Amino acid sequence: MTSKNLTTRSLALLLASGCLLGSASQAVLAASASTATNTNIKLGAPLSETHLRAHLSFLADDLLEGRGTGQRGGDLAVRYLETQAALTGLQVLPGDKVQGYRQAVDIIGSQTLADSQIRFSAGGQQWTPVLGKDVVFGSSGGRQQVNFSAPLLFVGYGIRAAEENWDDFKQADVKGKLLVMMVNDPQPTAAEPQRFGGAALTYYGRWTYKFEEAARQGAAGVLLIHTNASAAYGWNVPQTSFSHERFSSPGMGNPLEGWIQEEAARQLFAAAGQDLDQLRQQAERRDFQPVALNATAQVEVHNQVRQVRQYNVLGMVPGTDPVLKSEAVIYSAHWDHLGMETDANGKTQIWNGAVDNASGSAALLEMARLAVRQPTRRTQIFLWPAAEEQYLLGSAAYVQQAPWPLAKTAADLNLDSMNFVAATRDIGVAGSERSSLYHSAVKVAKAMKLRIAPTVPDLGGAYFRADHFNFARAGIPAFNVGSAVFSGDGHFDFDKTPPDSYLKKMRDFKQDYHTVRDVYHPDWDLSGMLQQALFTLRLGQEVGNAPAMPVWKRGEAFGKIPRQ
Repeated sequence: MTSKNLTTRSLALLLASGCLLGSASQAVLAASASTATNTNIKLGAPLSETHLRAHLSFLADDLLEGRGTGQRGGDLAVRYLETQAALTGLQVLPGDKVQGYRQAVDIIGSQTLADSQIRFSAGGQQWTPVLGKDVVFGSSGGRQQVNFSAPLLFVGYGIRAAEENWDDFKQADVKGKLLVMMVNDPQPTAAEPQRFGGAALTYYGRWTYKFEEAARQGAAGVLLIHTNASAAYGWNVPQTSFSHERFSSPGMGNPLEGWIQEEAARQLFAAAGQDLDQLRQQAERRDFQPVALNATAQVEVHNQVRQVRQYNVLGMVPGTDPVLKSEAVIYSAHWDHLGMETDANGKTQIWNGAVDNASGSAALLEMARLAVRQPTRRTQIFLWPAAEEQYLLGSAAYVQQAPWPLAKTAADLNLDSMNFVAATRDIGVAGSERSSLYHSAVKVAKAMKLRIAPTVPDLGGAYFRADHFNFARAGIPAFNVGSAVFSGDGHFDFDKTPPDSYLKKMRDFKQDYHTVRDVYHPDWDLSGMLQQALFTLRLGQEVGNAPAMPVWKRGEAFGKIPRQ
């Protein structure tokens, strides 16, 4: 398809959308009607599957071009969301940090150009890994050109964690060096079964932490060794991310940051006279010392850079209590995905992001429609952050320039990649156990005749991968409501038989995560999505009507952060 065709069709359907349905064709609407279930009666919920499906099918349609950050499809998504927010009856937040239903998010876009390269010299050999196949990399913070030569230093997991008595750097001078790190964090042992969260991933294991630590140490750059097990996703995820335009805040990040395939890393280490597997074993010990590789890297990065203004979309339902209305509970769901790209051969691909996260954005719209009719004592804020797929930049901007005082923010309940398979007999609340939100969740689940899903180790670090995390870092109790669909390790007790077929459908989505296969299907059973949305709204209403705001569990690290 051509850009011109997309433009004409998009504008025509937007103009014809009326107040709700937007791009949904007659065929999609007919399919929606034929597959709709009587979920309102079944769940006792005044949420409309028709509305939810219409929002979802529009936001995931090719017409929105994958809702890319800095792309026209993202602009269309923002316009749709703010229009629906107004039609729903959400009010504009007060103050000068918003303009109508928008909050500006100023960021920098960097596209790594094809002539960028890293050339390794090791053991008398020279080797240039293939960009995309062996290695992916880029720069952050608006750097147009990066050229340097640097020695390589293996720093294990690249972690400094005083509370774990762990320091992989051992005061080594890393300035001007290219660091090579392992993803994930030190594994539990028989003597220390709970070190670094046991089987679960802590923030120290996330790639975002690794990049942040390299920048704090003043390194020339950082390469992360990718394995499916340690990253909790395939090579396609960083490959897709770095092939697209990447976004950051001004001055953020490293001159070079990227990933290297495990086999490519093994080849590099062998040429440098080192055994990668032996070094990884050493890195599991506290007495690990950084290892200087007999290798250097010649780095050339050429970026196409631009300034971009994106928008968070937000609106509120004012509280009814004269005192408590100054406090707010936030519901959030990011609107962005990976957008549209046209390759050198003129082939266009769209990453529609139906599950991730047209589902959450659509659910929030339908929840807002009900919340307007059911206000709580506290104010309820509905927030659609921008640029979640880009280091959670939209929610970070909200926290840094909060339109509502953080000290008066009770909680953030986030929706990301929702249940698209079927209704369940349980509900996932992983992360709520860090605060009193867990007790509120138990109460709401009981009222909805749902069980709390059993605890599953957070192998993929889901708690640190979505917008609620920025609220937690600001001292606000927060979690992502529902099991982690995208990680494939969530728990779903489906209210249908045979359950294995439904579980397989859910777990198979892990192969579609961050690919062009994440598309909307008109035959989806949205009863589980409605259930998850209703639970989230009821939980927010419980928080909104409670005598006091939620508090962190005693000893929880986030509880030590004062709400500003």
